[in-house]
Amino acid sequence: MRVFLLALVAPLVALVLSSCATVQKLDAGGDVHALLISIRDDDRATFDALVDRKALRLEIEDRLVAEARRDGRVPTGLAAVLAPALSKLAGDTLIQPDVFRSVAAYYGYRRDTKIPGPVGISTRLRQMPDGRVCAVTKPEGPCLLIFAHAPDGRWKLSGFEGDIGMLQIRR
Repeated sequence: MRVFLLALVAPLVALVLSSCATVQKLDAGGDVHALLISIRDDDRATFDALVDRKALRLEIEDRLVAEARRDGRVPTGLAAVLAPALSKLAGDTLIQPDVFRSVAAYYGYRRDTKIPGPVGISTRLRQMPDGRVCAVTKPEGPCLLIFAHAPDGRWKLSGFEGDIGMLQIRR
């Protein structure tokens, strides 16, 4: 009898646990959809509401400082002094809708492309072990955009793991 109950309960538990991840991705899909629309439409207010500016800026700054230190053309001491200030300026400058347009294009979303709804977007989100989700182009593809669940209940862009060169300032 116990074996029968275990055989019946185990798949049910697995189904419930997998549905939690699906619900989380669906929830995030709405905010990721809104972020993509804000990037397409250059809607700064919505973009700002859906970005954890502090977390994203710190990540971009850390990567810019690391790249400056690795670059053999910049003396290590000079990189250590200048890189944090320059990266803070660059981080603030890079966090805007038009700069992230090339990242959206990487995912296939251009200005003239119809952006799928939240359910469609949720199929391109991967659950991460720490509770965040990331956007992918294919199931085993790389994560470029990372979203964290914020205290206000929204999913906000909190990380960028793509090539920094993808973040292009438009003139």
